[in-house]
Amino acid sequence: MTPVNYDEGNIIHLDDRDHIRRRPGMYIGKLGDGSHSDDGIYVLIKETIDNSIDEFRMGEGRIVEVSVETGVEHGSVRVRDYGRGIPLGKMVEAVSVLNTGGKYDTKAFKKSVGLNGVGTKAVNMLSRHFVVQAFRDGKTRRAEFEQGKLVSDTGIIDNTTGEQRGTLIEFEPDATKGFFENYIFRADTIETMMRNYAYLNSGLTLNFNGKKFHSKNGLFDLLTENMDVEPLYPIIHLSGEDIEIALTHTDQNNDQYFSFVNGQHTIQGGTHQTAFREAIGKTIKEFYGKNMDLSDIRNGVVGAIAINVQEPVFESQTKVKLGSKDMSNEEGSVSINKFVNDFVKRELDNYLHKNPEVVQVMLQKIQESERERKAIAGVTKQARERAKKNLVNNPKLRDCRIHYNDAKPQYASKESKDDLREESSIFITEGLSASGSITKSRDVNTQAVFSLRGKPLNSYGLTKKVVYENEEFNCLQSALNIEEGLDDLRYNKVIIATDADVDGMHIRLLMLTFFLQFFPDLVKKGHVYILQTPLFRVKNKKETRYCYSEEERIQAIDALKPSPEITRFKGLGEISPDEFKGFIGKEIRLDQVTLRKEDAVADLMGFYMGKNTAERQNFIIGNLKVEEDAVGE
Repeated sequence: MTPVNYDEGNIIHLDDRDHIRRRPGMYIGKLGDGSHSDDGIYVLIKETIDNSIDEFRMGEGRIVEVSVETGVEHGSVRVRDYGRGIPLGKMVEAVSVLNTGGKYDTKAFKKSVGLNGVGTKAVNMLSRHFVVQAFRDGKTRRAEFEQGKLVSDTGIIDNTTGEQRGTLIEFEPDATKGFFENYIFRADTIETMMRNYAYLNSGLTLNFNGKKFHSKNGLFDLLTENMDVEPLYPIIHLSGEDIEIALTHTDQNNDQYFSFVNGQHTIQGGTHQTAFREAIGKTIKEFYGKNMDLSDIRNGVVGAIAINVQEPVFESQTKVKLGSKDMSNEEGSVSINKFVNDFVKRELDNYLHKNPEVVQVMLQKIQESERERKAIAGVTKQARERAKKNLVNNPKLRDCRIHYNDAKPQYASKESKDDLREESSIFITEGLSASGSITKSRDVNTQAVFSLRGKPLNSYGLTKKVVYENEEFNCLQSALNIEEGLDDLRYNKVIIATDADVDGMHIRLLMLTFFLQFFPDLVKKGHVYILQTPLFRVKNKKETRYCYSEEERIQAIDALKPSPEITRFKGLGEISPDEFKGFIGKEIRLDQVTLRKEDAVADLMGFYMGKNTAERQNFIIGNLKVEEDAVGE
């Protein structure tokens, strides 16, 4: 190896702006184009609104106005609150200098989301255009930035506009190469964000593009509006100082939780969610005074918890998982586990003593779960042993090196560790030819491959016993590591990769049925995707284009005329590994599987996957369309 010179010239200092722009993942997670709810452009909105929410939580400003250009490329954002307004003398520094802010002073902001002096600065540095204006004490100040560089500043002047006190921020994310290229804000993603803000801040009104979001009943409203199955008994809603919980049982498999800290949706949970889950099982078991299995108690639980912590410690700047072990109150420091457990034990126990009708329904559900667990006990032990053995030796699984649940991936640098964990994926493919193409072209660090043997079993209406009896399902469950929930999920993205023909579509439905039937949280938490693969290749001597739709094919033919060569791909196995590398690399196209309450999942599964053969057949015949193959045109 040729020696590399290393001296003082290799030591580089980055200022705040350059560091954020060179390492955006450290501040906002991934970049993205707005097609997924965790894309960076939504983090920019969240970081901006968080400041307005913190004002409300300090008793200042009950209305936040949010305007976003949605559905168009390169939309802009406007957020206006009516809180105290950024102190004018430090306004520019507050949005442009790291580790500068008012939240280090716990008297000014007691329990806020952002405490690191980073959020708005990252928004500024990652925006093509950024404006901040504050109004307070009859004065105002307005400053404009471009890619984090100050371009104008009015200084402190008299407020002659009649505007009320508060802060206005406007920004347009930077769409230049390497940042938010071709981004589009999705209204439904932002509406979900607004609803969560409203649920967690009763009394706050958010106006988003003319639509009002307001909640009177907090987490009760959240569960009511988010559950896609009926509760077995009325939602239990309890609140106290710095804590609010809601829970009920449903007929779904496994338990599901929504968790929040200081109004921040911790989608990956953390210490508070773990404590809540443990406290539910322990409290209910002690109430009944019976030797119940905790898994039976928690099976079917849908719950939500929100706590306020004076100085929360999150596991990353994107604040999706709480890492704090302790929280402070007037009496000093107490562990979050004890705080949550003491509240649940006291309040839930009291509730159960006062509501015997709920006690009876809950007991019936727990007993049903116990009977089902015991019915499959004989097969689970053997299945688990077989799955552990297969996880190492299973010829159907080609594992990757870095996993979503890795604490310190040995193949990743500190700077890229979180990014690589986020990219950890598993492709579920049909047949050996398709899995062979993906296996040869994948990134062995972050992409695993699981090959199905033809069409999987239709699991609709079956009990969880089939997960253990069916070797393929059991191996997949073990590979994902989701038998006990998602806490140790091995892959962030579970990608169904099938052909775009009738058989491929059927396999997609069968796999989605399996996940929705037994592991609905995998879908609800946004981990399941469908891989888009090209239908056509259009090329001439100078250029090759891959087309994912008929419209793209027509555009490519027009662009490469007069006589381009057109190839139609009928299966993934027909695409060479060299070509496939581009389809699952940085330009990968994924459709995230999302669920809304109005989707009526149970009814849809019953219709498409149930035993109503005649009804489904009539529907297919009535909606059948025959289209000619236009490849030869």
